[in-house]
Amino acid sequence: MTRFFLKFTVLFILTLLPFTSVAKDKIMLIGDSLSAGYGLKQAQAWVYLLQNKYAAEKKPIEIINTAISGQTTDNALLKIDASLQTHKPSHVLIELGGNDGIRGFPIKVLKKHLTQLVEKSHQSGAKVALMEIQIPPNLGPRYTRMFTESYQSVAEQTNTYLMPYFMTSIAVDNSLMQNDNLHPNAKAQPIIRDFMYTEIDKWLASSK
Repeated sequence: MTRFFLKFTVLFILTLLPFTSVAKDKIMLIGDSLSAGYGLKQAQAWVYLLQNKYAAEKKPIEIINTAISGQTTDNALLKIDASLQTHKPSHVLIELGGNDGIRGFPIKVLKKHLTQLVEKSHQSGAKVALMEIQIPPNLGPRYTRMFTESYQSVAEQTNTYLMPYFMTSIAVDNSLMQNDNLHPNAKAQPIIRDFMYTEIDKWLASSK
């Protein structure tokens, strides 16, 4: 009898292995043109390159890219419930706010929208990272400072992981920017891929 139960237990564990081995971290990326690959072919964009890197290394990580060029935080709020329901991500990465800042949206409104995006993601059961977006100083030092500080404020208030901005070193290097001086070019994409590979690893490790 004991031998029978031992065999049964071993078989039961073996049947579970295929399911546990394919378990993935599903990261839903909510972003704008910087993650949508504006001005580039899909195969050149950093998200595509990063997913290929995960595949080559057999890392069980899937990036669900819902980034849309021109997207603002209020646009994203209109879609997030449906996206969370459709994709059921384990993690949500929010890379948004650049278009809000360029258009001079009130900081109070930006913080409200970011907070709602984070809270909706948390409520779905996902772990959340908020990328600390920075904008050009066109609207003056006070607005620029308040804009960037709003990300740390939202992250602290919602107990959310704050991820550094992938454009900080790229935006100041003209050789890595498209002619509009707003979007990274193809040469910059592998640099962003490697940056995000490291930062996502840190985030996933912290959320275990």
